Amino acid sequence: MRGYKVFAGTANPEFSKKVAKYLALPLSPAQIKRFSDGEISVQISESVRGKDVFIIQSTCAPANVNLMELLILTDALRRSSANSITAIMPYFGYARQDRKAAPRVPITAKLVANMIQAAGIDRVVTIDLHAGQIQGFFDIPVDNLYGTIVFHDYVKNKNLKNPIVASPDIGGVARARSFAKKLGVDMVIVDKRRERANEAEIMNIIGDVEGKDVILIDDMIDTAGTIVKGAKVLKAKGATSVMACCTHAVLSGPAYERIESGDLDELIVSDTIPLKQESSKIKVLSVAPTFAEVIRRVYHNESVNGLFV
Repeated sequence: MRGYKVFAGTANPEFSKKVAKYLALPLSPAQIKRFSDGEISVQISESVRGKDVFIIQSTCAPANVNLMELLILTDALRRSSANSITAIMPYFGYARQDRKAAPRVPITAKLVANMIQAAGIDRVVTIDLHAGQIQGFFDIPVDNLYGTIVFHDYVKNKNLKNPIVASPDIGGVARARSFAKKLGVDMVIVDKRRERANEAEIMNIIGDVEGKDVILIDDMIDTAGTIVKGAKVLKAKGATSVMACCTHAVLSGPAYERIESGDLDELIVSDTIPLKQESSKIKVLSVAPTFAEVIRRVYHNESVNGLFV
């Protein structure tokens, strides 16, 4: 057989190590350095000729640096005669700009898709894209995994007395409904109006949360404004407790302070993005085993969807 190799960028080294450990395969060596002006230098340290190669790299902050690392690693591997290159992107940056929502603005998710393909990547594996239609920006296969797979057992094992799932906005209803169906519980919606980027004003709750243990479901949490304000309104409406499950812990700006001082009882995130600091309210669940299994299945031409059936 051709065999496969796994390389990693510098965005999330601990996550990469976990994936490699699950696969019982060492990370292949690559020298990733910086010139004095910040330019990225890459050298692959072993032969990849004829091999199927997987690059693990989230494009989280600093997004520009991590994206360029991915592209330069890809170029180095392509010029080293790799048979195929699959980008394992636990967090797909720039996904929030996925449409032209105002005049004279870019569609950066499409731009990034173009760059990834131009670099020579043959397949992308990610989890909980901010908008599922981003898969259509690519002309190569894209596997968009479901983050709720890692949250389901955790929430189930908490044995909440009166659980109910909540979507923090109208756009996340499909995700929340799917999770509610798996748990066998009802769903409510937090209706909000966003005045400007990274700021949200909560309006009201569509549904009854009196005496309920609310589980907010979202793909990412950035400044935590939406989630924390949502928790405050839910408790004002009679919710007993509020926890949130968000796949991508972007957590920028005042996020940690808001979480610590706000009404949110617990935040469950995955390890697609490394935490900047610890918090007593934040629980991290690893999706590394899921990505490792996807790597194995992709290499052996097995069904990826079978993981979520």
